[in-house]
Amino acid sequence: MNSPSTVQLKRDCAVVRIPAGTTDTLTSGTEVHITQTLGGTYTVQATGGLFRIAGKDADALGLDIDLQWLSSGGPVDEKKIWEVLRTCYDPEIPVNIVDLGLVYDMQLSPAKTSGSRVDVKMTLTAPGCGMGPAIAGDAQVKLLNLEGVDDATVEIVWDPPWHHSMITPAGKQILGLE
Repeated sequence: MNSPSTVQLKRDCAVVRIPAGTTDTLTSGTEVHITQTLGGTYTVQATGGLFRIAGKDADALGLDIDLQWLSSGGPVDEKKIWEVLRTCYDPEIPVNIVDLGLVYDMQLSPAKTSGSRVDVKMTLTAPGCGMGPAIAGDAQVKLLNLEGVDDATVEIVWDPPWHHSMITPAGKQILGLE
């Protein structure tokens, strides 16, 4: 769902303040305007600003938890890794982190014990973005939920600096840049 709607929170809910990246709690009954629902997370506007609600807290919005990003079994491969990374979004931009050009490197290798290890290097659109840990954490959780992935790291790097020319043609189309 990308269309905005307004709901009252059904229960107290942990949130991440956008763009600061600090954690907070919105209380039950708070009216929120849902502005973005991509990749299983929710961006809402409430008194006090913009907030990101994790997918596991969809019930606080009166919604079902979206698990469409989960792997459908079978051995993990690079294609599945990239598919999962494409379900991760900056809460202010309706383009996934891959098509925004934020993912610089992805390595799939055997884990030390069993299964696979995934290492991702990504950047952000601006060095001062406080949402970096939340976006990287979202990617890491999703990678760890892939069947066959036993270890995953998502590292934020700043070299080379991100530039809008790194956006893929698909991302540019979504943003109306083409």
